[in-house]
Amino acid sequence: MKILFIDTAHQFLIDSLRRDGHECVEGYDFPTDKIESTISEYQGVVIRSRIKLDARFLEKAKNLIFIARAGAGMESIDVDYAQSRNIHCLNSPEGNRDAVGEHALGMLLALMNNLNRADRQIRAGEWKREENRGHEIDGKTVGIIGYGNMGSSFAAKLRGLGCKVLAFDKYKKGFGSEWVTESDLEELQKSADIVSLHVPLSTETTYLVDDEFIQKFQKNIYIINTARGKCLHTEDLVKNLKSGKVLGACLDVNEYEDSSFEKFSPGGLSGNPSWQFLVQSDKVMLSPHIGGWTFESYEKISVVLYEKICGLKK
Repeated sequence: MKILFIDTAHQFLIDSLRRDGHECVEGYDFPTDKIESTISEYQGVVIRSRIKLDARFLEKAKNLIFIARAGAGMESIDVDYAQSRNIHCLNSPEGNRDAVGEHALGMLLALMNNLNRADRQIRAGEWKREENRGHEIDGKTVGIIGYGNMGSSFAAKLRGLGCKVLAFDKYKKGFGSEWVTESDLEELQKSADIVSLHVPLSTETTYLVDDEFIQKFQKNIYIINTARGKCLHTEDLVKNLKSGKVLGACLDVNEYEDSSFEKFSPGGLSGNPSWQFLVQSDKVMLSPHIGGWTFESYEKISVVLYEKICGLKK
């Protein structure tokens, strides 16, 4: 096959495909118009999120056999239309699920123990112990919303920390285990001290976590979002951080990032009061969509995609 790499991937994937006799074209710098004008030449595409593969684009991909996404989310690909054209849509959540689970736990531990603030104070010559007294995960209830690769990985990382783990997944049943209790959403909102989102972005999950959703929690809560920025309504989050209903938030993703995940959305954030609150608040941990962005996951993602592409031959 002739395969176009729109985004970079670990060298393992290119080397392995070339070794198998495929022609791999590294089009990382190809402008969109060149990609669209030549896409009919290719049988395969490897992409992260640089451009959208919508129906208009896919109509031009007359010979496409597969789309391989180096990552988990597929919202930038019109999967339904692709499948109607018998184009296989492959993703690789198995490759970065451990990275996401570790990152979510790391952000939570840092937030609950005031590590960012304490680090800044120490560097400034301030020694404040009582002001930085933290909270333990031990004895608390963690609610996981979405129990696929990412949610189950986060649950596994919580083992040994002495917390109770509840998991809700609208489309999955029978996944309870010795350390995870399958739950409905009502029970999760009744019991959880900490809530972690692990759902894909869709029309159903866009702004899933808004003021109404948050108010249904019986306790004051911590929120973790390593899923997609627009699964959480930022203005409503800020409202509840100010009121104390949300005790703290760990945000690896935010609704103000570009669809490529490589930068902020055009227009800047200087005039956005919700964003300004987030960046100034000690109740918030922020990172630039790097939850699944480790050296190890970079290679594992390519291994997973290679195996799935090879599986198309069978």
